[in-house]
Amino acid sequence: MVDPGTMSTWAARCLGETGRMVVSAALCVLCASALGVAAPAHAGGIDRLNQFTTDTRTMRGEFDQKIYDRSRRVTQESKGTLAFSRPGKFRWTYAKPYSQVIVGDGAKVWIYDEELNQVTVKKLDLALGSTPAALLAGNNEALMAFTLRDEGAKDGLEWVEAVPKDKEGNFERIRIGFGANGPEAMELADSFGQTTVLRFTKLQRNPNLDAATFRFTPPKGADVIGDQ
Repeated sequence: MVDPGTMSTWAARCLGETGRMVVSAALCVLCASALGVAAPAHAGGIDRLNQFTTDTRTMRGEFDQKIYDRSRRVTQESKGTLAFSRPGKFRWTYAKPYSQVIVGDGAKVWIYDEELNQVTVKKLDLALGSTPAALLAGNNEALMAFTLRDEGAKDGLEWVEAVPKDKEGNFERIRIGFGANGPEAMELADSFGQTTVLRFTKLQRNPNLDAATFRFTPPKGADVIGDQ
């Protein structure tokens, strides 16, 4: 079970602990065959990220996640689904090993831990800040919260690094890797020495998403804490 005190999952991080949330996460532009967008033949990571932010209004897909400690030992593995509608609306669902839902409705972020029967709420502008969610579900202005740097090709992917300008957060840097079919990997290094590695699959660009996807009503009897 995720320790609500340490808030080590990405959901908690989006709320200011470390920011693994959905979503909330910085993705790159998809290649022409996947996006239907003519990307430059030699576009770097920054160009792909900018084009993704400009041309992708909605997205959904699946992810696998591993968290490593300072010794590169795996301390947590999980998987689930993601969806977003720009700007500021997203849904990040953990299916395994524990059920957890993170929803940004455009005004607030809701984190529901089913096992604890607890909902944490925070205003969207405060929750996003310099987190990966600002890159994923935000707009071009959100990119201004980061210092971006192309890292070139490695392991068959084109990489870009995003360093939050706000040094008060717990994320030290975010790396996004682009493959032939679009965003394939993201690495998030936090101030606790942990590294979260995400692998994305089955991504669909600009699908029609039900508005209800980005609404959340706390279950009856759940404890609700935070900015209601």
